[in-house]
Amino acid sequence: MAKAPVPPSSSPRPVTYIPTPSIAALKHDGLATDQCSSFFPVSFRDKLSDDYSFDFVDGFLSSDPAAGVDLFYPPPYYSFWNDLTVESVWNSLKWLRGLLARNGPYDGVMCFSQGCSLIASFCLYHQAETPHQPLPFNAAIFICGGVPFQVLDDLGVDITKEAWEINHKGAKALAEQASTDAILKAGLHRWTSTEGQNTNGDAALDPANVFGLDFTKMAKHLQIKVPTVHIYGNKDPRSTASLQLAHFSDPTLSKTYDHGGGHDVPRKTIVSEEIARLVEWVSWAASVR
Repeated sequence: MAKAPVPPSSSPRPVTYIPTPSIAALKHDGLATDQCSSFFPVSFRDKLSDDYSFDFVDGFLSSDPAAGVDLFYPPPYYSFWNDLTVESVWNSLKWLRGLLARNGPYDGVMCFSQGCSLIASFCLYHQAETPHQPLPFNAAIFICGGVPFQVLDDLGVDITKEAWEINHKGAKALAEQASTDAILKAGLHRWTSTEGQNTNGDAALDPANVFGLDFTKMAKHLQIKVPTVHIYGNKDPRSTASLQLAHFSDPTLSKTYDHGGGHDVPRKTIVSEEIARLVEWVSWAASVR
């Protein structure tokens, strides 16, 4: 793949990020504002300069807790959709457009799990419908999430049987490993699935078969045109979705990072330092375009 630009030694310009706070992959239930920062932890935000600010945003639908969530956090719980359909995604995109118009402009978006599905859908529909207009943000950081296949199908993407099987298998494994029983029995060691694991990351994938999707035949307009970062864990049963989403980004304007964990954000110092570095890189890449 082509190399992403390398930032100069000077500090990046100040950037405001709006993390989209969702933490699970099946029902995609999110947390309230005072809880959602758990998935955008202080451990990496503290390594950024004070020029950066984060606006934590609730989902707009009440929902049941996702697997394992109620073990750590009391209600309320929120979501961007409770049943994943094209219509429910469109409804969420309408809400998102209103949010960006009211509270923006934002320099970038940062999202986790279902938040990635929302922002990725927003970007791809934008490119399909209004390709000559700029996105209402200049950069995106995706953590442990991908684009819904329902959206890709609606956009005319050929989704093979292999891709659907990998998608269903990963979702099922995530539900099992994120469950309260799995947490109580194994803790962090519950992330043991090897489904879709790729220790060499994006560089080792054949673009003609990225877990069942052929990007050599993908419509050229279905590409995210702003700088992006794609963070995933190789033990995440849904890591395949993260790597597929990375292929919808401009390879000269994107970076991928395997944090080594599961469907979460490890608090290890080395991980926090790398995520902070990637936030600085993507803000710089956005500023020099």
